[in-house]
Amino acid sequence: MRNHKLGFVEDAAIDSFVFDEQYNTFHKYGFAADPSASAAEEDDDGMDKEDAENPATDAWLMKNRKSPWAGKKEGLQSELTEEQKKYAEEHARKKEEKAGGEKGELVADKTTFHGKEERDYQGRSWIAPPKDAKASNDHCYIPKRLVHTWSGHTKGVSAIRFFPKHGHLILSAGMDTKVKIWDVFNSGKCMRTYMGHSKAVRDISFCNDGSKLLTAGYDKNIKYWDTETGQGISTFSTGKIPYVVKLNPDDDKQTILLAGMSDKKIVQWDMNTGQITQEYDQHLGAVNTITFVDNNRRFVTSSDDKSFRVWEFGIPVVINTRERFQLNKKKRFAGHIVAGYACQVNFSPDGRFVMSGDGEGKCWFWDWKSCKVFRTLKCHEGVCIGAEWHPLEQSKVATCGWDGLIKYWD
Repeated sequence: MRNHKLGFVEDAAIDSFVFDEQYNTFHKYGFAADPSASAAEEDDDGMDKEDAENPATDAWLMKNRKSPWAGKKEGLQSELTEEQKKYAEEHARKKEEKAGGEKGELVADKTTFHGKEERDYQGRSWIAPPKDAKASNDHCYIPKRLVHTWSGHTKGVSAIRFFPKHGHLILSAGMDTKVKIWDVFNSGKCMRTYMGHSKAVRDISFCNDGSKLLTAGYDKNIKYWDTETGQGISTFSTGKIPYVVKLNPDDDKQTILLAGMSDKKIVQWDMNTGQITQEYDQHLGAVNTITFVDNNRRFVTSSDDKSFRVWEFGIPVVINTRERFQLNKKKRFAGHIVAGYACQVNFSPDGRFVMSGDGEGKCWFWDWKSCKVFRTLKCHEGVCIGAEWHPLEQSKVATCGWDGLIKYWD
């Protein structure tokens, strides 16, 4: 039907010469004759009065026809009709639903316990740390061989975290929407699965004593769980994707949650009230990491904008870091291929080694003092995204990858 690049143009009830004449007059002088008025004048001049009154004649039709320009000349409509009201209400309701939907899809929290029993014969919980677990030595050694593989996630594993201080359990975040916790010292089996996200889980974090844990998913939700029972305690969402979740490490501030979001903000919640108490908004890209420093008075964030920023906890203004934080140009750890992957970096507990996964499934170990590569291990098919040093057994490291496996090395 198109006969013009902008659509279909049809002839109007006006001679093209007359149109051009009026068009040019309008552009030159700013006025033009009203086409409906001129038609009426002509009719009056050359028309029989009787014909003009008789609806059956052409003369009447000529006199009473409306020109295409004859718009409605009534005033503006002030009252909405019933139909319009109904439509407006429907539109408002849909808009509200959409805004609600932005908060992130809510899925009912479910959990499955896979162990033999939740309490042993002495009544101790399955998450209680073994009494005799002590650091074997102060000196960390770099692992050489694979000692165990935990498999159970049906898609990639995006993060792993050892149980704080003891490391007798290890938590994993799956792209299959599940979070699992595994035994490290005894059976090596999955102990519990936490299901409450509708999309892949991006980050996980324990509270200081390991009794609670946080999960952040691509479904835009942050969930707070009871580690032992698997009960969901609360859910937080801003309608943006959380990339990193952390609790304030001070024992008296364990109800304060920080999350780095896809919309460049770091958002702070008071988990007791569920209220957002602070927003730190200076980054120009998504926020990827949050690290507390200076006795937890400050924290450092890194972002897709290729910068890292230092904040006083509770004060949403970046502080001038020149005197405290400078790039140590001598410390550069290279060799691994990580472009495009957020492979996590970690230290050994004694601070002597730096380690990172890479995009080719390797785990790299560098000596902190010399910055030289100490060892590489081929750990996973595809990306090795996370690596964690065991807090007590100081020569053991766990890695996780997009092949869905978690591996333990000694």
